Amino acid sequence: MTFTCKQSGRLDAIMSKELSLPRNQIEQLIKQVGVKVDNKEVKKSGLKLKGDEVIEYDFVEAKKEKEHYEVNFDIDVLYEDEDILVINKPPFLTVHPAPSVKEATVVDWLIKRGISLSTISGDERHGIVHRIDKETSGALVIAKNNEAHMYLSRQLEDKSMGRYYLAITDIPLKENTIVDKPIGRNRKNRLKMDVVQDGREAKSAFCKLALSKSEKIELIGAKLFTGRTHQIRVHLSALSRHILGDSLYGFKSQKSKIARVMLHAYILYLQHPKTGEFMQVIAPPFEDFENVLKKHFNKDEIDEKIDSSYIIKRFNTFC
Repeated sequence: MTFTCKQSGRLDAIMSKELSLPRNQIEQLIKQVGVKVDNKEVKKSGLKLKGDEVIEYDFVEAKKEKEHYEVNFDIDVLYEDEDILVINKPPFLTVHPAPSVKEATVVDWLIKRGISLSTISGDERHGIVHRIDKETSGALVIAKNNEAHMYLSRQLEDKSMGRYYLAITDIPLKENTIVDKPIGRNRKNRLKMDVVQDGREAKSAFCKLALSKSEKIELIGAKLFTGRTHQIRVHLSALSRHILGDSLYGFKSQKSKIARVMLHAYILYLQHPKTGEFMQVIAPPFEDFENVLKKHFNKDEIDEKIDSSYIIKRFNTFC
């Protein structure tokens, strides 16, 4: 693969920007594999470029990892072709393996399906482009090849790919609103994030959709402009609102009756990495989410308010 350098600067910095990949992966590629600059092999990541140089690189076959946990579940596939896979992630399923995770994950399921990508530095990854918390359910896109992964990563950066979420809150919002407050680690509880002055930029939009029969709880829509950990939950907490089932950020009552955070990634939108076609994929809410809606809300109103065109139109009026 080749591209022409369009500006001056360090080789690793220019490649990182061009390929939308972390600098450390680029450094490993240059040092361990090597790239060519104007047909000359280079292994110095800090090489200064003037511009107009032709850079050649290639992907390295990944070292396969052993699957640690047996996969005894399946995941609903919402869309699949040779480039991407869109799934409806169930609640209570972790996406990435970690030392603290003692059960099969989405990545284990992908390995079982034979979906495995190599980074350009030769480490294995599995096409996960964006994150979703363990308790949160909904749409998740997987890249099935390196080119698709880079294309989708760029979309994530320029915000041309994103998701609309559904959430059920303990107190209705006063109005549709945008929260633009930085998020960082909570200084008293390392499990939590918080709005902190020196945190990373974070921006969320919240839209009123439907009041419950009692008018005490509300179904809302959420849209992210950034992707910070627990962003929706933290920004709602800053408004003194909390998602049902979210005991970590403030919802305490009915904990025994609501087993998880009532947050669902409902609408995924993106441009197809090969065709450039605009795509919109709907992830149906899971049974536990549906049961809360049936218990507290008018069904006819809910059916109208969770129509994808209605939700997007509502956000477009104030975002």
